[in-house]
Amino acid sequence: MTPALKILVVLTSHAIAGSADHPTGLWLEEFTTPYYAFVDAGAEVDVASIQGGKAPIDPGSVRPEGKNPPSVERFLKDPAARVRIEASIKLDSVNSAPYAAVFLPGGHGTMWDFPQSERLAKLVSEAWGEGKVIAAVCHGPAGLVNARDETGKPLVAGRRVAAFSNSEEVAAKMEKQVPFALESRIRDLGARYESGPNFKPFAVRDGRLVTGQNPASSEKVADLVLEATRETAATP
Repeated sequence: MTPALKILVVLTSHAIAGSADHPTGLWLEEFTTPYYAFVDAGAEVDVASIQGGKAPIDPGSVRPEGKNPPSVERFLKDPAARVRIEASIKLDSVNSAPYAAVFLPGGHGTMWDFPQSERLAKLVSEAWGEGKVIAAVCHGPAGLVNARDETGKPLVAGRRVAAFSNSEEVAAKMEKQVPFALESRIRDLGARYESGPNFKPFAVRDGRLVTGQNPASSEKVADLVLEATRETAATP
């Protein structure tokens, strides 16, 4: 019997946008759309977070019943999925070995704790060195800024990368609250940054690295992750 594909999802544990009284956290669609794409494809999904336990959800990403993206509506009616976020695994207790892919959903919370997490940088770097797929969407690429490839260079250097754009940050009126501009940081690290129109689906795959621009890109990212894991598994 072929072993099940295993994917690790890592969530933010950061609930406040800087020092402002502005709740943030995970942008829910960026988790739920890929999560269901993965499990519906037969994958086993483990959910970790920087601190473990209940991961915060940005309240702006949950609307009244019937007005959410389909994957969010499904999640809100799925107790087994909800407990994955409410009782996430602490990242310190996770290693990359069992997983074919590591996926980092966004939400503004990631801009604070993802870059500060030495464990996340090490895990992503190790997973890349082991030939695993690395993926992130929207602000999730904040978890890539300290990761290194097998040569010791920034993981994103010289690679095609999408992430929440500077113009989207301005449109969201968050450019003065985030600790840095993600697009600018990605470019400074030597990435070949790419983007589409604001808030429209846009994702890129550069070998085993898959990234998406914004919440609307979550489905495209999930599809590319599954494509990349299939191809990686087929490579001798």
